[in-house]
Amino acid sequence: MKILIACSSGGHLAQALALKPWWERHERLWVTGPTADARMKLARERVVECHYPTQRNVPNLLRNARLARRILHEWKPDVVFSTGAAVAVPFMWQAHAVGARTIFMETVDRIDKPSLTGRLVYPVVDEYLTQWDQLVERLPKAQNVGVVL
Repeated sequence: MKILIACSSGGHLAQALALKPWWERHERLWVTGPTADARMKLARERVVECHYPTQRNVPNLLRNARLARRILHEWKPDVVFSTGAAVAVPFMWQAHAVGARTIFMETVDRIDKPSLTGRLVYPVVDEYLTQWDQLVERLPKAQNVGVVL
């Protein structure tokens, strides 16, 4: 199975890395920001750097939408997974459009309400994972997977 993992650096990347027992047995490609932290933590991984900054930056959102379209067309992942933040939006929407399975996981600090990214991708994700029961009560599609960090 081919997994594309698209997430911002920092805490979002830390959450995705904590799921190593799940993704390490699959072929994978990471999409994240061009930061020293991400480069260090993903030094042995296959990585494409997204356009950064991503939050509330419309030109980079459009650039990342083109990047998502290109990567999805060329690499053809079976699953697109993200923990957020803004880089998730173009990848989830485009993955949905081409029929790839989409999985979004809210970060551990999202206890009782979804993030802006979570709200934007909720309509198109196949699985919406949370780490707390409170979000399951608010969002019918949400599944609590427990705290990963």
